[in-house]
Amino acid sequence: MATYAIGDIQGCFSSFTRLLERCEFDPVQDKLWLVGDLVNRGPRSLETLRFVRDLGSAAITVLGNHDLSLLMTAEGFGKRGKGDTFDEILAAPDRDELLGWLRHRPLCHLEGQYCMVHAGLLPQWTAAEASALAAEVEAALTEPGWREFMANMWGSEPAAWRNNLAGWPRLRVIVNALTRMRFCSAKGEMDFKAKGEVAKAPKGYMPWFEVPDRRSADTVLITGHWSALGLKIQPNLLAIDSGCLWGGALTAIRLEDRAVIQVDCSKEEIRAW
Repeated sequence: MATYAIGDIQGCFSSFTRLLERCEFDPVQDKLWLVGDLVNRGPRSLETLRFVRDLGSAAITVLGNHDLSLLMTAEGFGKRGKGDTFDEILAAPDRDELLGWLRHRPLCHLEGQYCMVHAGLLPQWTAAEASALAAEVEAALTEPGWREFMANMWGSEPAAWRNNLAGWPRLRVIVNALTRMRFCSAKGEMDFKAKGEVAKAPKGYMPWFEVPDRRSADTVLITGHWSALGLKIQPNLLAIDSGCLWGGALTAIRLEDRAVIQVDCSKEEIRAW
């Protein structure tokens, strides 16, 4: 039995299936941990969603910002981004079943020494605290009033966590940290404009995982989201978005021995911008 953590797929279904072949993945005895952003920008998001859904308990996926964007778009909220490739999903005969399945995915998976989220954790949070906060958002996504949450979920304010936050601002900060964050200050204030290399961090900000005395440092964080960061392996960090969509590789790490398995992005899946 093996557990494979895999980076952002983003509809690159051909690369994904080739990677599973290279891993010799067996859904009967192996597990997949997927860091989110199953969909968007790549050409085969619909097939990716169906495939992962049909894996059942063999696959655990957390929600990424593109997955949440799909859910918002389906309900008429937010703005479509340049190059979005949601239309095939939205027109599919099984769209409601697929979107319902996606909406019920977690934002955080905590198991043993590992904590998997799409983007990162604010420095004030332990992994256990992050898991509990993620559960608040997961409840909002699945309760009867979930559409109202969708209408109020997106936005970049407030940019920092406070324990006394309540209502939509509280849930919005949790979503932004777990699915959008790259850089933050030592006090945990998030920046959402910078998306590039670590060397281009805004003044006063740093990669979230480099904040001194980060309270989740005793846990191995498994993340994606940051293609410009590339594959980064540290004792307490497995950042595995290696930019498949942009012409890089799709990466799997076998958690039992940290073996790295990669495939180059299929030519037809590479974005030109």
